[in-house]
Amino acid sequence: MSDHPTATPAGAPPGERPAVRSAVPHGDDRRARVRRWKVSWRRRETRAAYLFLSPWIFGFVVLTAGPMIASLVLSFTNYDGIGPTSGVGLQNYQQLFEDPQVATSLSNTLLFTVLRVPLCMAVALALAMLLLRVGRAAGFFRTVFYLPVMTPSVAVGILFLLLFNGNVGLINEVLGLFGIPGPSWTTDGDWVKPGLVLTTSWALGGTVVIYFAALRNVPRDLYEAAELDGAGRWASFRHVTLPQISGALFFTLIVNTIASLQTFDEAYTAFFGTANAQTYSHEAALFYVVYLFQQAFQFMHMGYASALSWLLFALIGLITLVQVKVSKRFVYYEGDVR
Repeated sequence: MSDHPTATPAGAPPGERPAVRSAVPHGDDRRARVRRWKVSWRRRETRAAYLFLSPWIFGFVVLTAGPMIASLVLSFTNYDGIGPTSGVGLQNYQQLFEDPQVATSLSNTLLFTVLRVPLCMAVALALAMLLLRVGRAAGFFRTVFYLPVMTPSVAVGILFLLLFNGNVGLINEVLGLFGIPGPSWTTDGDWVKPGLVLTTSWALGGTVVIYFAALRNVPRDLYEAAELDGAGRWASFRHVTLPQISGALFFTLIVNTIASLQTFDEAYTAFFGTANAQTYSHEAALFYVVYLFQQAFQFMHMGYASALSWLLFALIGLITLVQVKVSKRFVYYEGDVR
């Protein structure tokens, strides 16, 4: 018991002890301080995130979103790249349905895509499965398969003319060794697109690497369970391998489809950028982006070319949407409950 009496404040009832303010903050005060500290920390993290993302945001706005908006505006104008701009409303879009070259270039591009995408995926999957069997040499062959991706597309276009020349091309020379008469790859309209498909399909190293990584992640116990159930190689491939790598297949399907719809370099270099370009069949090699390039930079119809680009954008978006919708029935992701 203290020897010093506690002073009673004036006006307080006799014998009542005064309230002593604690130096330790109450629970509500502590929670408020923690809450303020968390908010401050989140704000600092957000500012840091935007700081690191700012180069990408600047590039996207200036180099992607800005030109897209500008091309959308130009698609409603009659602009030649030099003179003044005059609005034409929907005239450019109406011309798309009246221009026979648009239908021709679209049909060439779609046929090329239908031929190239399944071929690239099938060959890449076969090569990836072979990589699984070579053991430690997989790294070397993976590099070898990827090297063609580094080849400039202009060089690939020139290589097409050298390999697929109807008279002295290497492909026809090899076919002649087996008694097979080679076609006129560069002048026969029926063989122009198959030749370009074969030429552009050799640069599939990126797809091979993706499939190889997906195949290595397939659990081995699934194959053991399938083998115990009496499944052969084909059944294991169909019911184990394909479902387990369906996500990678779906990704490469979309990427290769978009790339094929935007094919330009090889076709333009081989058929439109050479000194003797007039000797080749332009009609069969007139892909959509080639025709877009001609309208924009050869004929200086910038407004019409902008409308062409937005038609291609809509077409790619529609095809991708269909692929996404269809994929829900065939693509398996880990953790899915079917």
